[in-house]
Formats: sequence, structure tokens, C-alpha cells
Amino acid sequence: RFSIKVPGLFESIRDIADLPVLVDGDAVVSVRDIAEVRRTFRDPTSFARVNGKTAVALEVSKRSGENVIETIEQVRAVVNDKQAQWPQTLRETVEVSYSQDRSDQIRTMLNDLQNSVISAVILVMVVVISALGVRSGLLVGIAIPGSFLAALLTLFLLDVSLNIVVLFSLILAVGMLVDGAIVVVEFADRKLSEGLPRHRAYLQASGRMAAPIIASTATTLAAFLPLVFWPGVVGEFMKYLPMTVLITLIASLLMALIFVPTVGSLIGKKTTISERAQRALLAGEQGELDNVDGFTGRYLSLLKGAVKRPGSVLISAVGILIGVFFLYGTIGPGVEFFPDVEPDNAQIQVRARGNLSISEQDEIMRAVERRVLDVGGIRTFYTHVGADKNNEEAEDIVGSVSLEFADWRLRPRVSEIFQTLDRRLQDLSGVIIDLRKEEGGPSVGKPLQLQLSSVYPELLEAAAAEVRTRFDGMAGLNSIEDSRPLPGIDWTLVVDRTQAAKYGIDISGIGNTIQMTTGGYKIGEYRPDDSEDEIDIRVRFPTIDRTVTGLNAVRINTASGAVPVSNFVKREARQKTGMLSRVDGLRVVTVKADVDEGILVDDKLRELQDWLKQSPLDSRIQVDFKGEDEEQAKAQAFLGKAFLVALFLMALILVTQFNSFYQAALILFAVVMSTVGVLIGLIATQSPFGIVMNGIGVIALAGIVVNNNIVLIDTYARLRETVKDPVEAVLRTGVQRLRPVLLTTATTVLGLMPMVFGINIDFFTREVTQGAPSTQWWTQLSTSIVFGLSFATILTLVVTPSALVLQANVSTWWAGRRQKQIAPT
Repeated sequence: RFSIKVPGLFESIRDIADLPVLVDGDAVVSVRDIAEVRRTFRDPTSFARVNGKTAVALEVSKRSGENVIETIEQVRAVVNDKQAQWPQTLRETVEVSYSQDRSDQIRTMLNDLQNSVISAVILVMVVVISALGVRSGLLVGIAIPGSFLAALLTLFLLDVSLNIVVLFSLILAVGMLVDGAIVVVEFADRKLSEGLPRHRAYLQASGRMAAPIIASTATTLAAFLPLVFWPGVVGEFMKYLPMTVLITLIASLLMALIFVPTVGSLIGKKTTISERAQRALLAGEQGELDNVDGFTGRYLSLLKGAVKRPGSVLISAVGILIGVFFLYGTIGPGVEFFPDVEPDNAQIQVRARGNLSISEQDEIMRAVERRVLDVGGIRTFYTHVGADKNNEEAEDIVGSVSLEFADWRLRPRVSEIFQTLDRRLQDLSGVIIDLRKEEGGPSVGKPLQLQLSSVYPELLEAAAAEVRTRFDGMAGLNSIEDSRPLPGIDWTLVVDRTQAAKYGIDISGIGNTIQMTTGGYKIGEYRPDDSEDEIDIRVRFPTIDRTVTGLNAVRINTASGAVPVSNFVKREARQKTGMLSRVDGLRVVTVKADVDEGILVDDKLRELQDWLKQSPLDSRIQVDFKGEDEEQAKAQAFLGKAFLVALFLMALILVTQFNSFYQAALILFAVVMSTVGVLIGLIATQSPFGIVMNGIGVIALAGIVVNNNIVLIDTYARLRETVKDPVEAVLRTGVQRLRPVLLTTATTVLGLMPMVFGINIDFFTREVTQGAPSTQWWTQLSTSIVFGLSFATILTLVVTPSALVLQANVSTWWAGRRQKQIAPT
């Protein structure tokens, strides 16, 4: 028994060339006699170049949740291993380079933020040690590494990587996490000054301050807790901030009430202060208030004046609140979605209309490259010719140039580089140049987007043209585009089926023949020894015959012989059909634009809204603002609800703590008043209100502001048990709480100061920089907290005591009135 095989596979190009196609007697006509058989590449659909040199580009994207730096290092390791296996000639002639490498950018940003954390810790410790002494200051400082380690360990267990949001959250938390420890150590220091042994002093401090510290920490947690549930793209980006702060503050609570008192009972020591300061401390506790002098004495004089006219103080505070809100509405710099951060990358998108071949597109891109080549500040640029099918780009896209900028310290600002590029590229006629910066934060596409939709698609063309005309006429807009079908030609071959049937030809036969004038008619495939993939075998006409006009000359075999296709096929030019977009089943057309440098999207949005009110479109067309406005509206709505939920949770905690609606309302009033400081800061710095960053700042500020008010009112409530005169109780409360209130404010404010001024100190290279991109992210948020907390501290030390006296005066007046009513006449 034998196995018999008849192999019919093509193994080489020669096998295809030797294939007979016609036999006449002894004469054999093979494929090589009538056609050129060669192995070649598929017609290119795109080209790639790096710095103007022809390249084979591999575009690598990381999976969601993976470490960027580790991924890039692994990619480099794989490339290096393969490169080591290349022949010597290949290694000498082929250059391997990396473009858009984010690992260096991320390392720099992480290093900057790590240095900012160190700066914040140093500034906080300087303040604490200056006020409490070295030993007590270091005792407070124990809370910082303890809380950080607990937070980072918890985040690690939750599979949260160390990113820029987590690092800034630690900077934000530095000033807050020592608040509880400061209150405990400061109270214990007072008791040590009175002569108590350190064991009893720290035990009393922990017990006496436990309730207000727990309440103040709980209210801060209540402020940040709603932010954990932030939905959408922005929420995914910012959720690590509340998570980190919550975990860090919970750890700091345990440090303040358990660890710090325990260590303090072992190593605590009375702070060495002057006799004058000692007298002031004792006078505030139980002595004569007239003996209080120095800075505390000046504050006491101010407070005495305020509590004499508590009603006037409160009315003035409300007047300031209303006045500042009115002033900001009148002269405020406006609103923006996300901070404008100096990018490390950008892209030039090139568009041109017409049925352009890939070679014509390549010529356009080469002209762009020649103008980009020697622009200062650009490290590398990567050119992609042809549309990227994976991106939602305009239909008329020709290609793009991805720019990677040099180190921000060694180059001009990106706005200046863009001005140079714009000046050099504006002479390219018939080409639309779209300069796009890398988006800071979540990607929303072009910031200004107007979407038109209707159940009547025929209405959209005219409406979109009207809107586009308005966009073109608005100052401050650039890179305008719309999603209407572009003018172009599609050639349609109309087959006369009756005439074709007379020749015995069907549609598929005609289609196969026509393919030979385009990409070629596939007749088979084979796999050579040197290839792992099968290779198509295609038949097509020579290049000179593969034209639109050449379609008329194509002949097709019939029973009557070869006849021209034009006998039964008519060629017609028709409008090119572009991409049609639908949302919820409705046809949509979108008009998009970027805004010029220094122009707020919100201002242009209002201008468009006013125009639509004055010149409304057809009522059957629905108009929606997308892009940045859509995300901004979502963020604004969520943050508004989060602020209300935070206030509600804080109110519950405060009422439980003080058993007084008035005192709870007083603390919440201080929270509302703190927004005045935020607006004053924005007016002073002429910065727009950032919906995301300033919004988070206001909510975070609410949790911080309540702390001092809680400790102050708690001290007042306890003093009222022994001091019957409310004015004296308030004055003693102010004197006793002045130092811890100023300390907790100073630690939070100074911890954020490097971010406010954009200063970064590299403790390893001893280099000081200002305006690093890593600090630009958080300037808005930091400025909100610094100005808001500074203003709120004044309220806490002046308005809150006045309101407490006003409550006591009203209660006394009401009690006297009731007595008069029930007294016998």
C-alpha cells in the first residue's frame, strides 16, 4: 500500500510564471509570456518618518492600569534584545529611536512632586518647631511619616499606583494631618506650664481634645467623601485625591490621639518660653486678662472691640460676602474647565480637500516637515502620512506631525513655538493646518463643539453652514471644522444588465475585470519558505492603464470575443459619500473649534448662546454644546451636589457634637464665608475660576475651615460651665485658642505655598526652578485653599467669637422678656 500525492501548491514565483494559460499544438503560452510576475509589496496606504527620515514606526499603547514607566522599559528591553540579533551591517545602517516617550516626562513630574512633598514637610516643621519648641515640634512631626506610611500602604493594598494626583494629595494633607497633633501637644504644653507631670499632661490633652479632634476630622472627611463618587472621565482622573486625603487623615487621627500622647508621656518636656509669655498663658487660663500683652494682647484688644458690637460685626461679614460675590461677577476673570498646563507634546494635523493619492498626501507632508525641521524647542517629530483609522479625525485629514518638545527649562513657551510654526506654515495654499497642544487632564477633544441633530436630515446641511459661517466670523477661534460630507468625487459604474446579458456577462465578471484597474483581482495565494504569512496572487494592468479614463479601454472576454466594457457599462461621477454620524438614532453634524491663547472657552460659549437666542435655528433642529462645555457642566453639577452633601454631613456631625443648631449653623456660615477668600484670591491674581480645581478647592476648604471653629466653640462651651459672663468666656477662648488656630492655619498654608508660586526645590541636585508643568496642575487648587483659609482664619478669630456673644446676648434678652411677661403686675 502506497501513498500517492499530487502537489498543486505554488512554492515560488517561478511556479506562477511557468503556469500555462494557452496551448496550441506544441506551442504553450505561459504567464511569463503575457505578464510580468514579481514579488512586491502591497500598495502603501501610509508613510512614517522620524525627523524627516524614512522610518518603520511601531506605535505602542499601554493597557489601562499598567505602569507607564515599567511598560516603556520592557519595550526598550525587547527592542534591544532584537537589535542585538541583527547582522553587523544592519546595526550600522539602521537607527532605532524613541519618540513620544512619556517615561522621562512622568519621572520628572514625580520627582518634582516628591520634592514638593519634602518642601511642604520642611515648611510645616519649621513653623511647628518655632511655635512649640524643638521637642514638642518633633513630637508633632511624628504624625507626618506615620500617616504617610499608613496611607501609602493602604493605597498599595487597594492596588492604587503612585501617581501625580496621589503625590499632590499628600502635599495637601501635610498641613491638615498635623492639626490634631498640634492641638494635643499645645494643650499638653499648657498643662506642663501649669506644673502637671508629662504623663498626666498628655493624658489630659488626649482625653480633653479627643471629642473636638474627632469631630473636626470627621467634618473634614465629610467634605472629601462625596468626591470619591465623582463619575465620568474627570472623576476617574481626580478620584485618587479624596481617596488619599481620607486615608491619610484617618491615620493622622490615630497618630494624634494614641501615638503622639504615648510618645509624649515618655519624652515630652515643657517648652522653654519667656516669663512674659508664661504670664500671658496663665492669664488666658485663669488669671487677669489685662496681664496679656504682646501679639496675643493686641489680638485681645481687637476682640474686645468686636464683642462690644457683635451685631455690627456679623452684618459687616454678610455685607462683605455679598459685595465680593457681586464684585467677582462684575470684574471677575471668568470661568474655565481645567488649568492650562505647559505641555511636553503637541501635534500638527494637516487637512486638504480633494481625491488625493497617498503620494500627493506625502508631498504635502514633506512640505510641512521642511518648515518644522529647524524650529527651536522641538526635540523630535514623528510624521504619519495618511488618515489614522483608529482615531476620530476629520475626513480630509492628510497626515499629522507629532512634536516632542525639549525640556521646558531649555526652550521657549509652547505658545511661542506655535506662533513660529503658524508663521512658517501659513504659506501652504490649499492646506488647513491645525496646531493641537497635548490636553492637560481628561481628553475632551476641541474645547468648543456645537452639535446639531434632527429627525429631518435635510435640514442639517443649511443649519450647519450657518453655524460654520458664524464660527468663521468670531474673533478668537481657530482650527474650525465641521462633520458635513466634504465635496469630492466617487466614480459609479452603472451596468446595463440587459446589454450585458446579451454578451453572457454577469455583474461579478464585470467587477472582477474592473478590479484589475485598481488594487488587482485576487486569483489565489501562496506561502514561500521565507514568509510566515500567505501572500496574495493578484492580477492587474500596468500602471499606465490603471486610470479613470483607462476604464473605457478595458475589454472583457465573452463568447463573441473580447469586447470593451464601455459597451454595457456607463461611468458616472457622483458626490462623494462621507461619514454619517448618528446619536440616539438621529443624524448629527458637529461644528468644532479651538480658541486662541488667552481666550476663555466660556466667553466664546456665551457669545454663541447669545447669537442663537438672537438668530434661532429651525425649531426642528436640536442644538447641544459638547466638548469642554459638556464635561464642564457635568463637573459643575456634580461638585455643586457634592458641596451640598458635604454641608449636610458636616451639619449632622456638628449638631451631634454641640447639641446646638445655632453653633452648627455658625460653623457652616464660616464655611460659606471662606469662599469670599477664594474669590478675593482669584481677583488678586486675575485667574479664572477653574470648575474642577477651584471647585475641589472650595470643597476641601470647607473641611479645613470647620476644624478651627470646632475647637474654638468647644473650648467656649467648656469655659461657660465655669465662667458665667459670656464676654469673658469668649475672650479667654480667643486667648487660649489663638496659638493653635494660627499654627494649624500656618501649617496648611505654608505646606501649599510652593505650589501657589510654582516653586520646586530639588534637594538632590540643589536646583531651584519656578513654573514647572508639574506645579501648574495644582496652582488653582492650592491658591483657593491658601486665600480661602487665610480669610477664614480671620473670621474664626473675630466673627465667630462675636457671633457667640450675640447668641448669649439674645438669649439673655429673651429670658428677661419672658420673665417680664410671666411676672405679676
